[in-house]
Order: sequence, then structure tokens, then C-alpha cells
Amino acid sequence: MNNQPAVQEYQDMLKTAAFAFLERHQCEHLGDDQQLFKRAVQHLVTDYNATPQHAERLVHLANSEMSAISDRQRLDVINSTSTHTVIFDTATGNAWAIPVSLIYERILIAPDNGRFRITAS
Repeated sequence: MNNQPAVQEYQDMLKTAAFAFLERHQCEHLGDDQQLFKRAVQHLVTDYNATPQHAERLVHLANSEMSAISDRQRLDVINSTSTHTVIFDTATGNAWAIPVSLIYERILIAPDNGRFRITAS
């Protein structure tokens, strides 16, 4: 009896769960990817009864997939202005014009921001 399709389906489900966990909690660990990785592994071990070694492998695969997706967004310097930053997704062709004031307000001077620092210009 061949259980290969069932095993593959289970592994795909675990990798999807790991990906969802990483995506859901990445903002909590912007400066500490290792902590996010450990939490995702623990999530698979605790909630899905995966072995720690198997969970680590699947979280690594999910993290690689997530990195590939996030690496496709680019700053469009040509179409950006002094008041708007244009972000382009190379895979979908979508572009977003984001007001610089919004970036400043929501990211740079946000009360919980401890990850960016002022540099001399």
C-alpha cells in the first residue's frame, strides 16, 4: 500500500500552516527573524504534532517561499516623486503610489518604532 500522496498532502498542509504563521507574525519580529523562525517551528510542533526536525525543515521551506515573494517588490525611482513613492511588483505588474507623509507617519515616527534610526544626510 502506497501512502505517498497522503504524506505529501500532509507535508503541504504543514508548510501552508508554517507560511501562514510566518506571514501573520512577521511584523512582530522585524528585527529578529530567528525568533520568528523558532516561534513558527514551535507552532507546528505544538499545534500539529510535527517533530522538531520536520517542523524546522518545513518552516525553512515556507520562509524561503515567503522571501521569494517579498523580494519581487521594487522601488520605482523613475515614477516616484518628492511626495509619493511608487512600489512595483515584478510578478503581477501592480504598482502602488504611497504618499511619503504616510510612510513617515505610520512607519518612521510610529510609537512602537525601534528599528529605524536617523542618519546624517
